[in-house]
Amino acid sequence: MRSDIVKRGLERAPHRSLFKAMGYTDAEINAPLVGIVNSQNEVVPGHIHLDTIVEAVKAGVRNAGGTPMEFPAIAVCDGISMGHIGMHYSLPSRELIADSIETMAMAHGFDALVMVPNCDKIVPAMLMAAGRLNIPTIVVSGGPMLAGKTKQGNISLSNMFEAVGSVQAGTMSEAELLSCEENACPTCGSCSGMFTANSMNCLTEVLGMGLPGNGTIPAVYAERVRLAKQAGQTIMSLLDKDLRPHDIMTKEAFMNALTVDMALGCSTNSMLHLPAIAYEVGIELNLDLANTVSARTPNLCKLSPAGPDHIEDLYMAGGVQAVMKELSKGNLLHLEIGTVTGKTVGENIAHAVNSNPKVIRPLDKPYSQTGGIAVLRGNLAPDGCVVKRSAVAKEMLQHTGPARVFESEEAVSAAILGGKINRGDVVVIRYEGPKGGPGMREMLAPTSAVAGMGLDKDVALITDGRFSGATRGASIGHISPEAAEGGPIAFVNEGDSISIDVLAGTLILHVSDEELTKRKESWNPPAPKIRHGYLARYVKLVSSASTGAVLKA
Repeated sequence: MRSDIVKRGLERAPHRSLFKAMGYTDAEINAPLVGIVNSQNEVVPGHIHLDTIVEAVKAGVRNAGGTPMEFPAIAVCDGISMGHIGMHYSLPSRELIADSIETMAMAHGFDALVMVPNCDKIVPAMLMAAGRLNIPTIVVSGGPMLAGKTKQGNISLSNMFEAVGSVQAGTMSEAELLSCEENACPTCGSCSGMFTANSMNCLTEVLGMGLPGNGTIPAVYAERVRLAKQAGQTIMSLLDKDLRPHDIMTKEAFMNALTVDMALGCSTNSMLHLPAIAYEVGIELNLDLANTVSARTPNLCKLSPAGPDHIEDLYMAGGVQAVMKELSKGNLLHLEIGTVTGKTVGENIAHAVNSNPKVIRPLDKPYSQTGGIAVLRGNLAPDGCVVKRSAVAKEMLQHTGPARVFESEEAVSAAILGGKINRGDVVVIRYEGPKGGPGMREMLAPTSAVAGMGLDKDVALITDGRFSGATRGASIGHISPEAAEGGPIAFVNEGDSISIDVLAGTLILHVSDEELTKRKESWNPPAPKIRHGYLARYVKLVSSASTGAVLKA
């Protein structure tokens, strides 16, 4: 066993004495040591209940003959950190989490790991760590929140952000806003739409690193606790078989993940996280693959914010396995590859049933013949940019308008709420990329304000930063190279004409190459916004959004 390095032999008597100081018996020390990574805290609604999930995991490990040993991981709530300095730390926290898990696992010689995350950056961070360490690992998340219930229908966190714009536009009263505030987030769990957290929890299931149901069983259901116990038992089976993340997270598994991503209409942030996870297992996941996969993959679901359905509806319809079953009818998935269940993808989905074709459209009756995410290129984004196509109004799939240029999220939010943005405008938000932000902030506040004020069918937003999984509308993020690296977005002037063609996959700035060269010659990069602490170090190492914004020495 790998843990023998900390417990076997005469020279390890001091180490064993430290285990005994914590109350471990000889039998527990001699059993396989399973690290349980717990990201529970009292700050994030998706994580506040994870102690319950972890206790269930421990029970499963003990039942199967292992010794569970819990240790913590941090977690940032994107919703609470949104719109202020806190959002600079969200994406960078992904690297801290992966590094800390690597540190704990290598320092203490665990034989295997069970990862217990739930929200935006924590899920991909744990998968990155799993790929980096390559010891038997399984992921079991805390599950999605139930949707909020109102007289007008189900709502979620994204409706709250949009409601702020509605109040500013005079179409909603403050009393109605308070009512939404009281009801939008009724339970613990990851926010109830197909936002980044639930996107990554679903894709964990597709990658084969989580058990069937991992992405959709609601946080408050007893079934989630049973799933956690099963995960604890399953890790011991993975250890016996020496089945490791590199055996499961293969190129074919990532192609499956991209395919299901397109069918579900997941968050654009998946285009940051999947390449970053792939990087840790030595696989290059080029952004252009997204368009290749999208061209052959129908969009089967329109979950909030793209449509009225929520994760609980996907769960009731048969979950991720039912979506995969639909896709398999068109030979769109690799069915022969292995998963943490010990079975192949094909065996896992053999008995899956789509019980609600209104939530999961049949393969021959999709919302569109192409997938929910598109990668655009052009002289404004030579290395690519990303849009959630399934959440864009038909009116905005092709659009040309004048550039309205802003140097930060705060500036554009003030302009939108101040009524200074006109129908037809293309709002450019720059110096918000991985280096320029720093940290590539999510900008749900401005996109939600646009939607709340009824402008989402008339105004486009483009940025070298990123948009939340809760964003809808013509919101194009991840523009690469970013402004801070001298990308073309740095040289856009107020009033320049910009053309967006989501259908053709292009983003064009109507300025000549000669003029862009001239503008670049007179460009002076701004000073770093943050010069001390973790983010100052992060800026020196972070790579482009087009390669997953991973840290490279």
